[in-house]
Amino acid sequence: MRDTDTAAPAGPVAGRLSFLDRFLAVWILAAMAAGLGLGRLVPGLGDSLAKVTVTGVSLPIALGLLVMMYPVLAKVRYDRLHTVTRDRRLLVPSLVLNWIVGPALMFALAWIFLPDLPEYRTGLIIVGLARCIAMVVIWNDLACGDREAAAVLVALNSVFQVVAFAGLGWFYLDVLPGRLGLEQTDLDVSVWEIARSVLIFLGIPLLAGFLTRRLGEKAKGRTWYETRLIPRIGPFALYGLLFTIVVLFALQGDAITSKPLDVLRIALPLLVYFALMWAGSMAAGRVVGLDYPKATTLAFTAAGNNFELAIAVAIATFGATSGQALAGVVGPLIEVPVLIGLVYVALAARRHFPRPRPQPATAPAVAPEGSAHV
Repeated sequence: MRDTDTAAPAGPVAGRLSFLDRFLAVWILAAMAAGLGLGRLVPGLGDSLAKVTVTGVSLPIALGLLVMMYPVLAKVRYDRLHTVTRDRRLLVPSLVLNWIVGPALMFALAWIFLPDLPEYRTGLIIVGLARCIAMVVIWNDLACGDREAAAVLVALNSVFQVVAFAGLGWFYLDVLPGRLGLEQTDLDVSVWEIARSVLIFLGIPLLAGFLTRRLGEKAKGRTWYETRLIPRIGPFALYGLLFTIVVLFALQGDAITSKPLDVLRIALPLLVYFALMWAGSMAAGRVVGLDYPKATTLAFTAAGNNFELAIAVAIATFGATSGQALAGVVGPLIEVPVLIGLVYVALAARRHFPRPRPQPATAPAVAPEGSAHV
């Protein structure tokens, strides 16, 4: 199903999805359980995985994310990006939601739910500052969002992340708490550390996706690229996603399962955050007149967070066994099942949005079974 498809047949949403997509929630929950089980049952597995790093970046997680993002970014029609960059109804709300509303909301929820747990509170605030640039492309594609818009918005988030993350961390952990008479925290993080995360988790798959489309269309034509190559590489996005989830939860399986009450305390504000950010962003998109694909992209890019960066910053600043690091790990534990659930909510809600304007067709809009989303 293409991201601009509005002529979907009637019937239950699940019935219109491929076999892989229809049971995606099952695969994700199974991957989470497998990761937690491995981390808990295999002594030293988490420590062994944590040691496999390149310049401080977990190699297994990086590999999984690159495999996950590459097929989706290879689907992007890069010749349409200029139409997205001119759409102020999309770009302005995205910047406001990501860099003003999101961090402020997480700050408020962290203090409301965790006033007596400063380490977890700080970890949550760091998660709120790390705007999503990686896994959001999967959720957006599954919900039939606008791929070209997603590529532009994650690129914008990347630029803002490099230039604004450290300053926002200083503001929300030191300046604002001081003005409000609350406990203050210092966050020592370098611009290079943030830029490195952006380059690895977005730059590499984005460049690979762009070159694949450019060279593939040049060699074989757009029809071959859309109908032959994309269906072959598409399923690897799901494989990469499941692999990433297993590794991520295996890294912290023991910490998560040994502190269930702490995990619950951290999970509550995260649940509220994801629900408010996603629903509020979808409503904002509807109010400003965005069609379903762009409103969906706005919602998922605003609700998701860059847990890779948040965990890396927490570990580098406070240590791998700190409460701040645990709060970062609980982020995807909650985000993954919540956002996959919101994919189905979004698909069911698209009848309430205006139809997108048809794009000029330069190749048959063919999407074979199993290649609809991932």
